[in-house]
Amino acid sequence: MNQDQSDIASQTSTGEQAPADALQQQVESLHNELALLKAESLRERADLDNQRKRVARDVEQARRFANEKLLGELLPVFDSLDAGLAAAGTDPSPLREGLELTYKQLLKVAADNGLTLLDPTGQPFNPDHHQAISQVDAPGAAPGSVVQVFQKGYQLNDRLLRPALVVVARDA
Repeated sequence: MNQDQSDIASQTSTGEQAPADALQQQVESLHNELALLKAESLRERADLDNQRKRVARDVEQARRFANEKLLGELLPVFDSLDAGLAAAGTDPSPLREGLELTYKQLLKVAADNGLTLLDPTGQPFNPDHHQAISQVDAPGAAPGSVVQVFQKGYQLNDRLLRPALVVVARDA
């Protein structure tokens, strides 16, 4: 290669080097931008997935507790039937049998909708489900156990709707 050819070759390689560097920088810039867009897309996809899960959980909670207000308003009806049964005595009569049947049917409908009756007589006192209104000396009863229930409590799908009002055996 002679001197002229070597000068031309060096000029050509230097001239080509500048556009190649510019192209390389542009490619790197595009790679960086692509990486940022991928990260943003993943973040947005994760946000949408979290939102979808949150909405599904909220819908499930709303479904489970949709009838909470209605069942809560029926609690005095349960109390009235309980009081009516207590007043009717233990002797069999058509009135007592009718009250019992009505009470059982109402309890079944409520249970089918997630309502659970809390009648803790004889069980240990549980402050999460019971409200103690007094303590009494109760021979034969374990200390801290429920000896009398003034008002039954209710749970709706494991959520306390109303605590049971109870009398607790005094500690020795």
